[in-house]
Amino acid sequence: MATPTPLQAFSGVPKTHAGSDKQTIVDGEKMTGAQALVRSLEDLGVQDVFGLPGGAILPVYHAINDNTKFRFTLVRHEQAAGHAAEGYAVATGRVGVCIVTSGPGATNMITPIADANMDSVPLIVITGQVGVNAIGTDAFQEADIVGATYPVVKHSYLVTRAQDIPRVLTEAHYIARSGRPGPVVVDLTKTAQVGEMYYSWPQRMILPGYSPVTKAHGRVLSDAAKLFAQSYRPLLYVGGGASRSNASKEVAELAEVTGAPIVTTLPARGIVPDQNPKNLGMLGMHGTVAATAAAQRCDLLVAIGARFDDRVTGKLDAFAPGARVIHIDIDPAEIGKNRAPDVPIVGDVATVLQDLIPEIKRSQAIGGKPNLKPWWDELNALRERYTIRYDEPEDQPTDGTLQPQWVVEQLSAKADPSTIWVSGVGQHQMWAAQLIDFKKPHSWISSGGLGTMGFGLPAAIGASVASARDFGGKKPVWLIDGDGSFQMTSEELATAFLDHTPVKIAILNNSVYGMVRQWQTLFYDQHYSQTNLLDGEAHNEAEESTPQFFDVPDFVKLAEAYGCVGLRAFTKEEALAAIDKANSINDRPVLVDFRVWKDAMVWPMVAAGASNDDVTYRPGTQPLRPHGEAGPVELGEAGF
Repeated sequence: MATPTPLQAFSGVPKTHAGSDKQTIVDGEKMTGAQALVRSLEDLGVQDVFGLPGGAILPVYHAINDNTKFRFTLVRHEQAAGHAAEGYAVATGRVGVCIVTSGPGATNMITPIADANMDSVPLIVITGQVGVNAIGTDAFQEADIVGATYPVVKHSYLVTRAQDIPRVLTEAHYIARSGRPGPVVVDLTKTAQVGEMYYSWPQRMILPGYSPVTKAHGRVLSDAAKLFAQSYRPLLYVGGGASRSNASKEVAELAEVTGAPIVTTLPARGIVPDQNPKNLGMLGMHGTVAATAAAQRCDLLVAIGARFDDRVTGKLDAFAPGARVIHIDIDPAEIGKNRAPDVPIVGDVATVLQDLIPEIKRSQAIGGKPNLKPWWDELNALRERYTIRYDEPEDQPTDGTLQPQWVVEQLSAKADPSTIWVSGVGQHQMWAAQLIDFKKPHSWISSGGLGTMGFGLPAAIGASVASARDFGGKKPVWLIDGDGSFQMTSEELATAFLDHTPVKIAILNNSVYGMVRQWQTLFYDQHYSQTNLLDGEAHNEAEESTPQFFDVPDFVKLAEAYGCVGLRAFTKEEALAAIDKANSINDRPVLVDFRVWKDAMVWPMVAAGASNDDVTYRPGTQPLRPHGEAGPVELGEAGF
């Protein structure tokens, strides 16, 4: 029996005695359930799997051998398997797959499952489970992972019969990648793994009621075209759903046809090259002033695969106050969830835009195009005046360390144009999103919705596996991480070295939890409670005339201990030389410890819960207020 998404999975499993579930299917090749799982993954075209073995999943690992068609990457912690599968999925557009054991192995997967769910990343998470007769008895390493993950998965299965495994894997793969992508949990009892079955392929799916809408229907396309014809201040607000839909070409064409500017969310960075003059950059909490102003002042907001997240909208009822809204999304639950649209369009973003653009062209052929020159004059003035800057006196380090923004700009300038950029979570993530010159789609991998520290290194490993698989390793992978975020999964340096994934790691080491410190500076009376990491802290000894540094850990020695190359940079000259050396090494991972200023801040900024009209470009400058008057940077009702 395979029980899909039960609310009380374990108590709902019938207690049957071993041998009472008789095998009635006798067509196909006879094998165990574990062997059927491996064969199913192969027949689904899965080429790479990430995971870590344990007792309740050992029959599956026993079935993986030198003849198995997929490559297996052994991680050092189950959470890393999930994030690596995410990085792989975002880089390739295919379903990421990971296999872990029961109990703590499965519970360690909850964070990446939740992360994938928030960012719409297609995953299959296969977890081991105790035998059917042990379920509900508090057996060793038993945990109700279906119940525990129920709020944060797209779908779940508890598999108790070997014969169900090929069908369940077929369905899980389809569900993960279709509609709004997301994670699917397949909890595989040991009973199902060791049981015998008859394997056949392909399998018929049994998914009554699941039929994602991909094409727009009714009059919504013509209604949307009419709104474009009536708009003199349109804006394309592009989210991660457009990236998942591979809609880069369609978004750029829509902007060209309508003349509308483009702003993106964090996950959508790179969907249109930054050099495209229509691209105003990222909007929201740490977005550009021009992008945020465009959202506040537009008369038509076209949300494309975006969900009106609080980090984008600020105070929701003050977001785009004068705009009519077209909302395009494949998930009908997102339509109207936070902002009621004037024209709701349910469907796959790329498919909808392919149908919408000809409709707009027909409308323009009849009525012409609105004059958008005044709109662009206003936005270009904002774009030119309020660039991302860090050249003011208050931006200069007082301790002789590097400016983190400068480091990011140098990394971008010296990188191969095809580089895949990965980040952890924190200030470094925002600087990377602001300052990297993105040239291609699918070149940015980061934890957006959940904001998972520790995401970076395993996701970079997954992206490197993807680069080797799909691009012959010709797409370098750079990870920009913070010293705090990196230490949460630094054990995966072993995976990176032993699995031959030559990731390049830039640690912006400010010796603090930087984003938390920024909030403590701005909103919590500069009370730096428990945010000093002391892993790169400068201090002066009485008998020494030059600064000394604590190095706990010493990131260079840590890298070398794992077989990687370790470098450190205190000065600009050292930094440039380290970047060049890292770019020249392609046979092993390279880690560069950049010592950066702990009091550097991410600007612009909209305080959580505040209106986007209160965006602070720099302390003392709030350009969207009347006459640019400055008020205090204050938190709204929302928290961190």
